[in-house]
Amino acid sequence: MHLYLIRHGIAADPEAYETDSERPLTKEGDRKTRKIAHRLQELDIQFDLILTSPLLRAQQTAQILQTVGLSTQIEESSALAPSGEIHNWLEWQQQQSQTDRRSLALVGHQPDLANWAETLLWGQTRDALILKKAGIIGLLLPETGSPIGRSQMFWLTPPKFLLG
Repeated sequence: MHLYLIRHGIAADPEAYETDSERPLTKEGDRKTRKIAHRLQELDIQFDLILTSPLLRAQQTAQILQTVGLSTQIEESSALAPSGEIHNWLEWQQQQSQTDRRSLALVGHQPDLANWAETLLWGQTRDALILKKAGIIGLLLPETGSPIGRSQMFWLTPPKFLLG
């Protein structure tokens, strides 16, 4: 399976909102995320499913990806909320193993997504990967067995390389 870890776009200042979950994308965040989504479409990337954090800025990012035509399906996952556990997502993934999904996008937050990528690649976090806002990490997960420490990275793209 091709797994795309996508960080939400640029979000509003946290001081302007009562809770972190209410923070929306800024106008610039929306614009840049749309440009990146269109670039992904030009590269013929499709997701069988977009799984998103329940926080507003991640949901808005997922909706932009869907609107551009990168997927027809979005689902919310509490595992993708800040400080979410990769093991909760892995349990969900195992339950989904009967589906014929070949490409999955996870829209969430930093440092969680970078930590998840490191866990899938090396079996532990090393604080080596940084995922910028609207950046993407692409991983190839093994067809059988646990993906922890057995996945391969095929893509690490900061947004500036897709905005040009």
